[in-house]
Amino acid sequence: MSQIVLASGNQGKIREIQAILQNDLILPQSQFQVAEPAETGATFVENAIIKARNAAQHCGLPAIADDSGLVVDALNGAPGVISARYAGIGASDQDNWQKLLHALDGIATAQRSARFICVMVYLRHADDPTPVIAQGIWEGRILDHAVGDHGFGYDPVFWVDAYQCSSAQLTPAVKNTLSHRAQALHQLQQQLRGA
Repeated sequence: MSQIVLASGNQGKIREIQAILQNDLILPQSQFQVAEPAETGATFVENAIIKARNAAQHCGLPAIADDSGLVVDALNGAPGVISARYAGIGASDQDNWQKLLHALDGIATAQRSARFICVMVYLRHADDPTPVIAQGIWEGRILDHAVGDHGFGYDPVFWVDAYQCSSAQLTPAVKNTLSHRAQALHQLQQQLRGA
């Protein structure tokens, strides 16, 4: 397997993807000084392809990119594709989940169903007309306050029923067997092995 560029500047995502794949040939785009493109897509798939094409173009290598976010039923799917910038461009993880908790204020626990969605894309080269696309979905619900110190993003407010704790209370090893990103990566690996 040749080197593959990971089209992300998000350190949390990079750590998770490298831990799940256990592959030292996957290099973050920061090693190549690749600027992140504008995420102008209306869907997770479109944004993942934009990021992968940008990285492949700048590096001349195959690229993996993901686009992921939190979909909350009571908010008609928000924050969705703008999850990372829900509270505005440059918002911190805490800014984003605090805005989410405010938006859900007064909504009963039973109506706080939500899911993390991850779309993972692999491009053989920048002009690849047939990207390999995988998707993972992790069901849960939104808490009314933050709990836990692990993870990143919305993990402190995402309740994992099977473990009776927030995603931020799971160890990284456990999270990396359950998460939307882990599911998408495993599916992507299977597709690449079969290709």
